[in-house]
Amino acid sequence: MSFVPSARTPPFVPGLRVGLFGGSFNPPHDGHREASLLALRRLQLHCIWWLVSPANPLKDARELAPLAKRVEAARRVSQHPRIKITAIETAIGATYTYQTISYLKRRCPGVHFVWLMGADNFRYFDRWQRWREIAKLVPIAVIDRPGFTLTAPHGRAAEALAPYRRDETDGARLAMAAPPVFVFLHGPRSPKSSTALRAIRTRWHRRHQGKEINRLGRVDHFP
Repeated sequence: MSFVPSARTPPFVPGLRVGLFGGSFNPPHDGHREASLLALRRLQLHCIWWLVSPANPLKDARELAPLAKRVEAARRVSQHPRIKITAIETAIGATYTYQTISYLKRRCPGVHFVWLMGADNFRYFDRWQRWREIAKLVPIAVIDRPGFTLTAPHGRAAEALAPYRRDETDGARLAMAAPPVFVFLHGPRSPKSSTALRAIRTRWHRRHQGKEINRLGRVDHFP
């Protein structure tokens, strides 16, 4: 296995309230940062760990930029002292979110984790491996995304978890709540997506022989 920067757990102490924001970050963009800042503020978290995954079982691995490049790009885009970048899943050999969370809860006793996910992912949360067990491991904060404000709460997983939904005004207490429990955070909705950015990157590669342009706000590209 080649060396990947940050393939370790960020510093922690018991009592820390940490948001876990997982994804391929392919590429990372301001939408990831904006969602993180919203969660920091509304959930009163001490910090957020961006878990840059080596691969996503639900996505085409052929579209992934090298992990080391995505880690470095995430560090540049985040630009916040309370957002920590880690590729811990590579170090522990985790393929699925359940494995990652289970490991972190064992590795970091006394830390209060909250799983952060976009409403687009929550809409299809039932496709994740052991999603019910994930909901029993940690509180979940769902962050609104354009086009999913109304549909996300009506997915199969959302309907199963509906009895455990709390009003977003209780967000400050979410990290200390016993799972299963989740909140739906409304706020400024970023239209940016890694999928759209990759499509733009591909078009410009074809037209300009590898020259790339920043079209959707600050974003890191990969050669």
